[in-house]
Amino acid sequence: MYSSNLPTWISSKPSNSNKNVLFHQFYQNPFLQFPQILPLKSLSQSPSPFAPVQSSLRELQELIATVKNTQKITEAMKLVAAAKVRRAQEAVINGRPFTKALVEFLYTIIENLQCEDIDCPLTVIRPVRKVALVVVTGDRDLCGSFNNAVIRKAESRIAELKGLGLDFTVISVGKKGNSYLRRRDHVSVDRFVEGGGFPTAKEAQIIADDVFSLFVTEEVDKVELVYTKFVSLVKSDPVIRTLLPLSVKGKVFDVNGTCVDAMEDELFRLTTKSGKLIVERDRVRMEGGGTSPLMQFEQDPVQILDAMMPLYLNSQILRAMQESLASELAARMNAMSNVTDNAVELRKNLSIVYNRERQAKITGEILEIVAGAEALT
Repeated sequence: MYSSNLPTWISSKPSNSNKNVLFHQFYQNPFLQFPQILPLKSLSQSPSPFAPVQSSLRELQELIATVKNTQKITEAMKLVAAAKVRRAQEAVINGRPFTKALVEFLYTIIENLQCEDIDCPLTVIRPVRKVALVVVTGDRDLCGSFNNAVIRKAESRIAELKGLGLDFTVISVGKKGNSYLRRRDHVSVDRFVEGGGFPTAKEAQIIADDVFSLFVTEEVDKVELVYTKFVSLVKSDPVIRTLLPLSVKGKVFDVNGTCVDAMEDELFRLTTKSGKLIVERDRVRMEGGGTSPLMQFEQDPVQILDAMMPLYLNSQILRAMQESLASELAARMNAMSNVTDNAVELRKNLSIVYNRERQAKITGEILEIVAGAEALT
């Protein structure tokens, strides 16, 4: 009798097909292997082309010991990641209110001063010809699909920009992203940045200065962040967030009038209204109603914005790096937890096989002794 939850490629009954015979016999006894590569004709002629694996008790003992040592290593890595992720999680939670309040304050100032002639280079919206992508990845492996998810998100955005006929450049942050992009000749990389543990404001300022220089000199017309947003210890999502230009309208077009904002952009949401594609901004105002309409600035509003914009760039990039690190550590903790559980299960199964082999060996020796005694009598 076969179980109902078998994989689809395992036939419920022995079949004449070579593939079904192959998988049916392997399912019946997984401790089998090919003695040699056999042609299809021999598979159809021979009912059992497999030979049992001959593993001695010593080999099984060594394998159990190897799995046990691997289990200890992965469990230690899990504990280290769990200790680090708490610190990273606290940094993310403590930094979110400041960045949120800063962004809302800047939006309020820009919105209240729309009627005035303000010359702030980081808020200027111009036709997009080139886009800069700041891709934040991890520095180490053994974290599941964390790095691959961010890289796939960046690759999909690059393909989307190519489809729109726009040029692009990449600022790579993280060793894994750097090693991947160095092997991609078709991707233009402006700068490689390698992190060193927990991100600091000094490291974020290096990236912010490069982004500021690219945008002010009009080498790029739009800057986007591609990073992993930390949701919880068991969930993290790769996202795209518009960094520059900082605009209340939230509409960025190319020279042909086509919207170039990403579909998954955190700041913008593409919707349809009356059959037309429009962009709406989801804004959450802080309690208190923002600034008063009677508010007066002691300094020139341009000077205030010029002083606040570098802080905005630094805080947004630092937040992206902190969320990426927290997501990486959480992914590593979950990956090592899964590996540890698999090692426990594998060790249990190998112990069962070892005990069966040992019992069979002892039973065989007893039978030989009994047979010898019967032969003497």
